[in-house]
Amino acid sequence: MPDTLFQGIFDTERTAVIAPEQFLLCVGASLVIGLVLCAMMLWHTRPSAGFAVTLATLPAVVCVVIMMVNGNVGTGVAVAGAFLGAGVAVMGAFSLVRFRSAPGSAREIGAIFAAMGAGLMAGMGYLGYAALFALILGGITMAYHALGFGGGKAALRCRTLHITIPEDLDYTGVFDPILAQYATESELKQVKTTNMGSLFKLTYDLTLRDGGQEKALIDALRQRNGNLEISLCQQETGPAGL
Repeated sequence: MPDTLFQGIFDTERTAVIAPEQFLLCVGASLVIGLVLCAMMLWHTRPSAGFAVTLATLPAVVCVVIMMVNGNVGTGVAVAGAFLGAGVAVMGAFSLVRFRSAPGSAREIGAIFAAMGAGLMAGMGYLGYAALFALILGGITMAYHALGFGGGKAALRCRTLHITIPEDLDYTGVFDPILAQYATESELKQVKTTNMGSLFKLTYDLTLRDGGQEKALIDALRQRNGNLEISLCQQETGPAGL
């Protein structure tokens, strides 16, 4: 009974049976790699607990899938089986990114693919390469984040501004002097009607001259829009014009 406990009911003489100690070694290594990769990829961020746990365990899940695919095909098609397993994992990640309830950031999507890559390597038995890949990619991500790569300090001053105005106000250039005073760059991105067409909502992307002048900017805009709703939030993309 113990000899057949870890054998598949469809095993044949052409099937490569995975020893329990090999299975535990690969899964254990994948869990450790996933934990390290999660800590490094999500450094200085505030991810949800569910996403952090999923990212930490994803390499082990992919590892098991690849081990089962490689262990249940003949030698001649083992490579094809590995690519098939990789394709299934990639399709699953795309489904998660496309159909999840809340859109993921670029950093979260990159972390998912990094975890899948480490899991693929571990499932094919390359534990050293999987650990090296996780350390290199995690270290580069931390370095880029610390250096402000792709945005720098200017990205911290990027805002998205929503201004509600009455329908009889000609918005063309009316806010340009104020925006020029408080922002180095500004661009009108969207104009739409609201409240049954009685109001307009303008959306600007701008880069503030000083992040501490947000209240002064809003107070100045309120004098032009009739004290209607104004919102200012962190911009997810880069500065206007980039």
